[in-house]
Amino acid sequence: MLPTDRPPRVVIEDVWPEVDGGAMPIRRVPGDSVDVYADIYAEGTAGVRAAVRWRTGRTADWRGSPMTPMGNDRWHGSFRVEAPGTVDYTIEGWVDPFLTWSTTLERRVEHRSVAAVDLREGAAILEEAAKRISGPDGERIREQARRLGTLASRSVAEAVACARERETAEILARNPDRAAVTRYPAELAVTVDPPRAGHSAWYELFPRSTSPDPRRAGRFADLAVRLPYVADLGFDVVYLPPIHPIGRTGRRGPNDRPSASRGDPGSPWAIGSPEGGHTAIDPALGTLEEFTALIAEARRLGLEVALDLAFQCSPDHPWVTEHPEWFRHLPDGTIRTAENPPKRYEDIYPIDFDTRDWRGLWSALKGVVDFWVGHGVRWFRVDNPHTKPFEFWRWLITEVRRAHPDVLFLAEAFTRPKLMMRLAKVGFTHSYTYFAWRNTGGELTEYFRELSQGVAQEILRPHLWPNTPDILTEAFHTGARPVFVQRLVLAATLSSHYGIYGPPYELLEHVPREPGKEEYRDSEKYAVRHWTLDAPGTLAPEIRKVNRIRRENPALEVGRHLSFHPVDNDRLLAFSRRTDDASNVVLVVVNLDPGTAQGGWTDLDLSSLGLEPGATFEVEDLWNGPRYRWTGSHSFVRLDPAVSVAHVFRVVRRRD
Repeated sequence: MLPTDRPPRVVIEDVWPEVDGGAMPIRRVPGDSVDVYADIYAEGTAGVRAAVRWRTGRTADWRGSPMTPMGNDRWHGSFRVEAPGTVDYTIEGWVDPFLTWSTTLERRVEHRSVAAVDLREGAAILEEAAKRISGPDGERIREQARRLGTLASRSVAEAVACARERETAEILARNPDRAAVTRYPAELAVTVDPPRAGHSAWYELFPRSTSPDPRRAGRFADLAVRLPYVADLGFDVVYLPPIHPIGRTGRRGPNDRPSASRGDPGSPWAIGSPEGGHTAIDPALGTLEEFTALIAEARRLGLEVALDLAFQCSPDHPWVTEHPEWFRHLPDGTIRTAENPPKRYEDIYPIDFDTRDWRGLWSALKGVVDFWVGHGVRWFRVDNPHTKPFEFWRWLITEVRRAHPDVLFLAEAFTRPKLMMRLAKVGFTHSYTYFAWRNTGGELTEYFRELSQGVAQEILRPHLWPNTPDILTEAFHTGARPVFVQRLVLAATLSSHYGIYGPPYELLEHVPREPGKEEYRDSEKYAVRHWTLDAPGTLAPEIRKVNRIRRENPALEVGRHLSFHPVDNDRLLAFSRRTDDASNVVLVVVNLDPGTAQGGWTDLDLSSLGLEPGATFEVEDLWNGPRYRWTGSHSFVRLDPAVSVAHVFRVVRRRD
């Protein structure tokens, strides 16, 4: 049986970016470009044209821009997203009869075999096109058809020149025969997040450790006094561990002792007591009114407050008695406690997402997010999201962002790569990474190439944290200052998002609870600490400097182009980042050996720096001060950790 409609002539395949067959959107922020690639071709020597088309909102008109052939039937096009929301995009391709004819004409010109009849054929194609093109464009094509037909009989050279006029091709390209257009069957999507989703610098602290008086724990009022200091360091986000009432049953003591003594504050992640659960505030910290005042003060200083979202309960949480079906019971009738074998945590009950009342559970958990959004929270750092169902997160994030598109979610998921990617696909706007455990040049290069290519670069925004309350990697255990500076520079420059677990990092806290363990001795997770932030040797000056460099260089905040450059010494790591137009380019060189001076010759990829081969250019060391003039790819660099562990160069082209 013959097809009812004329089959399409153009093939469109291997489209990129396309995640899971178009089922999942890619992510951008306003001002970002979306580069679209596809294999597009037709039979034989048919002249093909293509365009990428996009629209903002399902009711908006489609806009388009031409795609450019890259060779071997691969095409490229791009468009820029302008505002938060959802942008749909797809690809169209069509056979352009005039392009097909003019391509053949060029071969005839080359072989000096052009005949008048060949030129009149081109005029006929233009006459046919003019019938479907209205307005000035149609009149212009009609006039070109008349000219070409007239010149065909008078002067082959003039007729060929007429056929080659660029305006003709441009008009035909923007006025295709819609009946002959092949559209890619999938409408792909871009989630355009708020601008602040594109870059951030986080500072984590415990409110209960902000008191200036060692005789008492801190409150929200003390944290409010601390905020100008955090803002002065150059951070954008203040991240608070859970601020809810802490359970007493099974409460753990200092250094994670299995039992607590009188006065021990317990872990903030053991959420819930008779005072309330996930929508209550620990009375020791203050009131809800004081918390909302804290958010207002933070915003006045240019800071956002991020709240920890930990969906787990202490045995004293109201849900344990109100909804026992939300927890997994053992054969003896007791509720299963949290485990990380061989450890058991008697102070935490995991939530059972297999409960028969899953709808009630989901609604209650969304109610927690809605409550804090209603009180001004716009960033959530989500604790262990990979241990909860993916479809739950897809539903919750979609529902929350439908009403509040400015709410952002950071996944704290140290788990298998595919699970981390799935969390990004279902809606998490940002993700923790394994940066803390990547130390050698080879490890860092391999890992960040993985994060900056393929699906990862389209949907996963990596956060780099050199330390957290749970992570004190072995590299820090010596307390060597160069290690702290090295990891700070790497975290702040390899990604647009980074954070530090504040006071312990800037004060070089480095003693593990036990030799070889990654947990802090006297961790704030189980105790109140009092920090002397102006102590001699604080890293505060270096932190201010790196955050200032980030803010002054868009390449480090919004640049998507990360390139690694070989150095003939594997103890030196060199990489660069730049803006789309290469108007700002930053080249970073870090000594990965904290105890020994290292030097080596670079082999720079000048094109990734926006430079021509053999170019002479200047690099301004934003970290140390001097300027250097370099020519070509090879320059010698040397870093002595006793003086400096890094160069952070801004590339200055001679025309700048």
